Order: sequence, then C-alpha cells, then structure tokens
Amino acid sequence: MEAIDVAKEALDTMLGYLGFVATIEVEADRPDLSLQVITEESKLLIGRHGERLEEIQLLVNRLVQAKIANAPRVRVDIDHYRALQEDRLIEDAEQLAERVLNSGEPVKLEPMNSYHRRVIHNHFKDHPTIQTWSPRDSARLKRITLSPR
Repeated sequence: MEAIDVAKEALDTMLGYLGFVATIEVEADRPDLSLQVITEESKLLIGRHGERLEEIQLLVNRLVQAKIANAPRVRVDIDHYRALQEDRLIEDAEQLAERVLNSGEPVKLEPMNSYHRRVIHNHFKDHPTIQTWSPRDSARLKRITLSPR
C-alpha cells in the first residue's frame, strides 16, 4: 500500500470518528503527495488561522510514518484553504518586493513557519531582481528578508 493510500484511509477514519462528513480526493496535479478534503464543515476543521488543519496534517503524517517507515510527507488541505493562503502570502510578498525595488532597502517579512518560508523562497528563487534570506537559527518562526540582488 502506498503512502498516499495509507494517508487517505487514516484521514477518512479520523474524520469519520469525529463525526465529519467529507470527501477526500488525492490531488494528482501537485508535485507532492496531497489530499484535499471537501466538506460543509470546513471552518471547524481548519480552525483559527489554520491551527487545527496543521494538527490534522501532523496526525495523518504520524500515522503514515507508523505504517511506512520512510514515507514522504503528505500535505492535507481543506476546501483549498492552503492554496488560497499561499496565494495571499505570495501577493503580500510581491507588494513588499516592489517596495524593496523602489527604495533599494531590504524588508523583513512577518515571522512564519518553515512551510510558508519555503513557499516564499521558491517563489523568488529565479527572480531576476529580488533575493530572499532567512536566519539559520533553530527558531520555529523566522523572518525572511527580501533584498535587491
């Protein structure tokens, strides 16, 4: 059994035990292993600022790791919440990048987790005029600095 199948089964079982009616789809168009949950009760599952969604994803990945030792991480999204959040994050970073280009001064973004930092770094990795930088400390939330190349 593949990791995505184990993850889908674990998520379906978990949501069923919690009493949620949901459809779980494998997102084949993404480069990573990704599950999309479609439900009428998305706000309850996502939680405030996506905390509950993060917890659900953590549990699903722990369950997958328990069955398949070196399984890749599985991304869980609920009613495209993460996709919309990523779009907003990139939009905000683009606006700050404009400010960097106009002023020539570096700008620090708000503290963010590793996943959001990866989204920003990947967005700007091939950008001709903006570069990104994060501190190499062990803090969970770090601030990315946008600066001119």
